[in-house]
Amino acid sequence: MLRIDAETGALISHTSAPRKRTFEDLATAAQAMRDQDERKESIFRQSMEAEKNKGDLLEKKFAEALRKAKDAPEGKPLREFDLD
Repeated sequence: MLRIDAETGALISHTSAPRKRTFEDLATAAQAMRDQDERKESIFRQSMEAEKNKGDLLEKKFAEALRKAKDAPEGKPLREFDLD
């Protein structure tokens, strides 16, 4: 709620809206915290697995890029600028 002076239009005071309760009781808040911890742990485990496989994935990408480089025709590549 805002209180404004009618003559000057200046703000005199304000009252904030009451905050809603996020949880009804302590048990549901504790359960939400446990669920959040489980999600964090799951995300951490997934990132650890991704890091373990990262080296293999990079090696495969490198081998594929090397194969493409060997298959590519030798010589200077044509640019659109050169065709004009």
